[in-house]
Amino acid sequence: MSVTANIAVDVRGHLAGSNPLGAVDFEFSATRVTPIAPGTGAGQADRMFSDRRTLAASASEDLDLAGGLASPFGVAAQTMAKVKSILIMAAPGNVNDVVVGGAASNAFAAPFGAANNTVKVPPGGMLLITAPAAGWTVAAGTGDLLKIANGSSGSSVTYDILILGTSV
Repeated sequence: MSVTANIAVDVRGHLAGSNPLGAVDFEFSATRVTPIAPGTGAGQADRMFSDRRTLAASASEDLDLAGGLASPFGVAAQTMAKVKSILIMAAPGNVNDVVVGGAASNAFAAPFGAANNTVKVPPGGMLLITAPAAGWTVAAGTGDLLKIANGSSGSSVTYDILILGTSV
């Protein structure tokens, strides 16, 4: 399997207003595109996981980065030694947040700072974290579970997930 990707962020806008001296207009733009080439080195990936998933009210799941994820072609038990990028997009129709991180044991904590740290992705929101050069190390059996949880009760949540990584 050969992975190529462009991780892109493009935020552009216009702020209009006034102050006592007159009208104020400000154009802003922040853009970054990070290419990912096939391979296992800096700026490269050879593993990918993507899926649309739904969690019942109050439910959670632990995604095993060291052997529990299938490729988009159905190849089971992909092992990621390093994670280069994680994208999570919460469905706009969700009522509850999608909570990322904080597995009870063997937590993949590298991008979160500590095993119990989490990030809440609100309905319609997204979380993109990248480390395209070195990646974050996945420690099989001790630091390989990425927990995804429904932030509350009463309704299910749906989210899209895409993870790029390397086998070594």
